[in-house]
Amino acid sequence: MDIYTEIFLTFAKIGSFTLGGGFAMVQLMEKEVVDKKKWLSHEEFMNTLVVAQSTPGLFAIDMASHIGLRLKGVKGGIVGALGTALPSIIAILLIAIFFQAFKENVYVEKIFMGIRPCVVALILAPCFGMARKAKLNKTNWWIPVVTALLISAFGVSPIWCILAAGIGGYLWGQVTK
Repeated sequence: MDIYTEIFLTFAKIGSFTLGGGFAMVQLMEKEVVDKKKWLSHEEFMNTLVVAQSTPGLFAIDMASHIGLRLKGVKGGIVGALGTALPSIIAILLIAIFFQAFKENVYVEKIFMGIRPCVVALILAPCFGMARKAKLNKTNWWIPVVTALLISAFGVSPIWCILAAGIGGYLWGQVTK
């Protein structure tokens, strides 16, 4: 199997079997890309995660395109993005076709009520893993907490939080040299 097919199938599998969007995919992506395929190191994966989070667009597609780009250039990036997006596009088309028939179905409604808490867990699990890998400790745990509060409670743009964290990190590095 050539590398482009492998990239496409890897990200299509991730896109097919992950509910909850981009952040829910992080853990599965890391297992596939870092642990199984050894395409990236853990540090490279975390750096790619930061870049993808800072890039406009859909997070999962940004991750796949950045990883594909690192592996095989622009063509690899396109193949990774398509692999991630295609399962969602197919699912949305199927839902659109059949939604009217099932939207009032009690069983479908109950299934989605059961899936919602699971999706929250799928999003939180990678956050805890990222916190461990980011080496959060007694002195810096407050940074993600304050950032989350600023964004969710006060409506501060994530862009300002990222800029402030980058500038703060740079300044802290200058002071602690």
